[in-house]
Amino acid sequence: MISYEFPINERIRTLLRLEELYIRTSKLVNREEALDHHMALLGIFEIMEVASRADLKSDLLQELERQRQTLAGLRNNPHISEDALDLVLNEIESTHTRLLEMTGKFGQYLRENEWLMAIKQRVSIPGGVCEFDLPSYHYWRKQSPERRRADLERWLTPLLPIKHGLDIVLKLLRDSAKSSHYTAKQGCFQQMSGGKVVQMLKVTLPDDMPAVPELSANRYAINIRFIVPSTSGERAKVIDSDLDFTLSYCNL
Repeated sequence: MISYEFPINERIRTLLRLEELYIRTSKLVNREEALDHHMALLGIFEIMEVASRADLKSDLLQELERQRQTLAGLRNNPHISEDALDLVLNEIESTHTRLLEMTGKFGQYLRENEWLMAIKQRVSIPGGVCEFDLPSYHYWRKQSPERRRADLERWLTPLLPIKHGLDIVLKLLRDSAKSSHYTAKQGCFQQMSGGKVVQMLKVTLPDDMPAVPELSANRYAINIRFIVPSTSGERAKVIDSDLDFTLSYCNL
């Protein structure tokens, strides 16, 4: 099956973007090639920009505290494993503490590194990090993978408390999913929301189904149309047959 997650508000949209950036950057850091480490450094710059939104840290702290209180209310519930509950609550508490320990502007230590900021400025120019533009960066890329990886981990590690916080929030959000099966008539589906608030919708299709969902939603209605996947540049075409799919509603 292949799933497509659609955030319904800006906060979840930011968390999903950051999750993608953290996953991609961590994978690239663990590789060996200089080009991979160049891309990892660009990922760190992107994380710094996206996560520097002033209220992200306070949003995560508030959401973690809200989830901690909700989960704590499940104690002594015979349908809930006390060990599993303790594990989640301890994880929330330790992440909450690490977030509180973060002081100052997110990634400020990176902004104070003139060498990194020179690279960040140049990468916005197409082809702007050639060896004649930044000889010291060329030298760094010629160092051993271990040396480059140690530097990347030193720059990335202080950014990880935000990742741990969003990992918990997104896991709880995904675990909250309530799924239903529907059929899109002639490739289109509409459902009235009736004022029901959701934070994320997930559309799931079989792997071999040649269709891509496009979704728009507000507090009044959910609209989905399934288009024929194409890389030719032609205008998107809506599937002209009925199509079965699963729609999941996620809300904390």
